[in-house]
Amino acid sequence: MRLTISITETMDRFLEMRVFVQVVEARSFIGAVEPLEMSKAAVSRYVGELESRLGVRLLHRTTRKLSLTEEGELFYLRCKDILSGVEAAESEVTLRTGEAIGLLRVSAPVSFGILHLGDVWAQFKARHPKVTFDVTLTDRVVDIVEDGFDLAVRISRLQSSSLISRRLASTRMVACASPQYLTTHGRPEHPSEFAAHNVIAYSHWAMHDEWEFEGPEGQVKVRTNPCIRTNSGDICRAGALAHEGIILQPTFLVGSDLESGALIELCPQYRAMELGIYAVYGSRKLVAPKVRLLIDFLVERLEKKHWPS
Repeated sequence: MRLTISITETMDRFLEMRVFVQVVEARSFIGAVEPLEMSKAAVSRYVGELESRLGVRLLHRTTRKLSLTEEGELFYLRCKDILSGVEAAESEVTLRTGEAIGLLRVSAPVSFGILHLGDVWAQFKARHPKVTFDVTLTDRVVDIVEDGFDLAVRISRLQSSSLISRRLASTRMVACASPQYLTTHGRPEHPSEFAAHNVIAYSHWAMHDEWEFEGPEGQVKVRTNPCIRTNSGDICRAGALAHEGIILQPTFLVGSDLESGALIELCPQYRAMELGIYAVYGSRKLVAPKVRLLIDFLVERLEKKHWPS
């Protein structure tokens, strides 16, 4: 029985593991094609050869979906550990060079990611050509460690956690509506009057239907009665621009509309909350150069952004 494994065989095994993990996480062979930069036939071949070499079936295949066998589940977890260990080893080495190398997995909010980060990734890659990106836009708060992200951009009143963060910028929530809506329905002079108006509500808002402001008499809370709810800030903005109601949205999204007069801030003496825009990453002893350099780049880029304060 041969006990030695050649370098070529070792590399092939690592590639098989990487392909298998990507297929599992993409939940399809097709979904693994783009991140791996392989053809579907090559992806299928690597997984097939892996199963043949191990002598077990790792995936249940149907026309609609893939699922892990019991053996596949165990092997997937082991592969993740091994590949994470390799990445950690590479990160420790590249810490000495200060060079950004390898895959950067980033999560960012949808609207902010489209409006203010759309060109960031290509520009960063132009400076650091050995980096590749996997960018996920979602308004869901991802588990950075569990979901395997290197960095998440979050817009919030950041709560204390085991994660570490760096403030990139800030944005303010603004209650606003179009001039035409206000002409038709009247302009509220106090936040309490919002309860009687058409409101287009953002469903991820932590306060739900209750809006909170700081004014001359202190804190003011008003419970709104939304006529539309949506998980998209862009839909809220579009509704306001279509004269459908009042919205409470961040200045990074509606700032240009406020400046142009397409939307008008309501009750400006009553200020809604300010939110921080943060780069959040795992609390690790060693921060890979690719992560540190990306955070520095985000700070540099967002310092140049302007929206009404």
